[in-house]
Amino acid sequence: MPWYASMGLMVGLILSLMALRIPVAFAFLLANVIGVFIFMGGHFGLVQLAANASESLMNYSLLPIPLFILMGELFFHTGIAERVFFVVDRLMGRVRGRLSYVAIGGGTLFSALSGSSLGNVAMMGSSMYPEMRKIGYSDTLSIGPIIATGGLAAIIPPSGLAVVLGSLAGLDVGRLLLAGLVPGVLLALSYAALVFTLTMIRPEAAPDYEVPRISGREKLKLAVVNLLPMMFIIFMVMGLIILGIATPTEAAAFGVAAVMIVAAFFRRLSLRAVLSAAESAMKISGMIFMIILASTTFSQILALSGATRGLVGWVNGIEASLPLILVAMALVLLLFGAFLEPVGIMLLTIPVFLPLAQSYGVDPLWMGVFILIFIELGLATPPFGMALFVMMGSTQGKSILAISRAVIPYLLCTLALVVVISAYPQIVLFLPSLAGR
Repeated sequence: MPWYASMGLMVGLILSLMALRIPVAFAFLLANVIGVFIFMGGHFGLVQLAANASESLMNYSLLPIPLFILMGELFFHTGIAERVFFVVDRLMGRVRGRLSYVAIGGGTLFSALSGSSLGNVAMMGSSMYPEMRKIGYSDTLSIGPIIATGGLAAIIPPSGLAVVLGSLAGLDVGRLLLAGLVPGVLLALSYAALVFTLTMIRPEAAPDYEVPRISGREKLKLAVVNLLPMMFIIFMVMGLIILGIATPTEAAAFGVAAVMIVAAFFRRLSLRAVLSAAESAMKISGMIFMIILASTTFSQILALSGATRGLVGWVNGIEASLPLILVAMALVLLLFGAFLEPVGIMLLTIPVFLPLAQSYGVDPLWMGVFILIFIELGLATPPFGMALFVMMGSTQGKSILAISRAVIPYLLCTLALVVVISAYPQIVLFLPSLAGR
């Protein structure tokens, strides 16, 4: 069977099953069963499928996933998340577009603490948007920064998606987490620059309002009491990885312990909050592990059928330039982002994209960040991005068209960053190169 027929058959099977509303895990499992009969010799293939399923979860690099998820859930259930935005709000002076900056600053900090994109959007949408709307902020300066900054959790460590991607692609998870840090911060700064530009062009889009004045001493006290504990949590996760003291799994465990210590410090730790967070984390982790278990054979089938090798050979044969290949990959990721959840996108694209990128000499860590950025874009890309619908639930009355228009300028900022890191890949690779030195 030609390589393109093999690839079309496997990808088409999975997409067709998903179109029938079969859950991602079971869609991969059914497609794999059909694939092993065609490409792996029937009974022998099924035995191999069962062996792969059991071995797929015996992977040490998967251990950070439930721990990072638990860390984020503890933030929500203990109420520390609201404190982050309260403090950023109090510390922000009287500047035009103040609440937009609070959304960007608080959302970025919370992304570095929780790693939950949609949770970030939901929380900011319910807590910040009503006040922004009451004051008279335009959609671009209220809805836009909330959705855009919420997506940073897919890039800024500790990103659960980065851990999944690193595990599936066989990359060093710790270095991949570090690789997303600088691009994530640059994205946040570009969003802030966009807000500044928009408020200069249209001051009426972000009306002034009275802000309670607090002294410098009170600001210092707020920062010491509230932000230092947050910095402690970030250090316990990313600091220990950068210094080479802890592996990602150990750092994730330290992060969970640090969140519980900080929650106890603020007197927000309770048995009910811990149990609720643990229950949510187990449900999300179970879903992710089920998808990984069901999809392990997928990349092997593509390899054995010659689909991966054939695609790489075909692309090399037509001598397509690297920028053209990256644009094609970006379009595929955005297309899949319209109707697939992030883990499903990774499972379909990693077996093909990574070998293809490596054949062009692209660093796998850079490619991992590229995929994560476009997964983040997919969450917010009109008209089907999941973050748009999460935000629509918080706005109560805004159409998906209005929400889409509000987020487009921020998506253009993200695309501009992709161009920058493509021209200067060391922006992504510099920090991982320092890890453990």
